[in-house]
Amino acid sequence: MLNIAEDIEVLARFGRALADPIRCRLLLELRKAPAHPSDLAEELGISRTRLSNHLACLRDCGLVVAVPEGRRTRYELADARLGHALDDLRTAVVTVAADRTCPDADEKDCC
Repeated sequence: MLNIAEDIEVLARFGRALADPIRCRLLLELRKAPAHPSDLAEELGISRTRLSNHLACLRDCGLVVAVPEGRRTRYELADARLGHALDDLRTAVVTVAADRTCPDADEKDCC
């Protein structure tokens, strides 16, 4: 079982990964299925160099793994539970964004 400091570090790494829209899109693509960098770059409409930098960040965060396939490399989520976590997080964020019950939300730029 992780201790509080380790829990915080794990969540912080996940937050860093989600802090960039391209990395979010990458995680959502890989949630669907493993993919090769060339396919991911084309799907996201970014250069292979830029994609490589984002994949390196996601690998460093422990969220994706590179799987050698002969002369090519395939990327996939490090754990299938990450796909479920992304789905749950997306659903929760959409639900919270739609819930504008806070009367001061617009004035305080919160909620």
